[in-house]
Amino acid sequence: MACTAAPAQAESSNSGARQWRPVVSTASTLSTLRTLPAEHREKILELAREVTVAQGTRLFNEGGRADHFWIVRTGTIELDMRVPGRRAAVIERLSHNELVGWSWLFGPHVWHMGAEAVTPVRAYEFDAAAVRKLCRSDPAFGDAMSQWVGTIVARRLRAARARLLDLYGPNGSGSNL
Repeated sequence: MACTAAPAQAESSNSGARQWRPVVSTASTLSTLRTLPAEHREKILELAREVTVAQGTRLFNEGGRADHFWIVRTGTIELDMRVPGRRAAVIERLSHNELVGWSWLFGPHVWHMGAEAVTPVRAYEFDAAAVRKLCRSDPAFGDAMSQWVGTIVARRLRAARARLLDLYGPNGSGSNL
């Protein structure tokens, strides 16, 4: 497909910290979507828009409504959790081709963590309600999306478990997970 992006426009939220334009791309450019069948990759990208997020911008806060998700093209986003009386604890760093946010897919659609751009970020942003609507109207697409997100969540849980074992377990116990 040819790229016919509109001029970047500032979003009203975040005082212009995010810029956006519609996405017209080939699904093959996103390796994170390779596990989806080609027709589903095309459908999800039809719902995407390209955004630029300034360094230091909060994408979402723990406890907020999970109404969008992102696939990072360039830059780094940190996922964090609030710790009473302390700075937020960084849980994970996400970068090129990684999914930011999965709470949008599972009720009650509330973020379990926060996210902040620690570098300038270019990403594809998706409206969660539109994707959930497509999941309901096309069960095969919905199943593929659930499998895709579930695989990512499972991989991140295994990685978190390995990190915890490296920190608190016997020497080298996290290395074989």
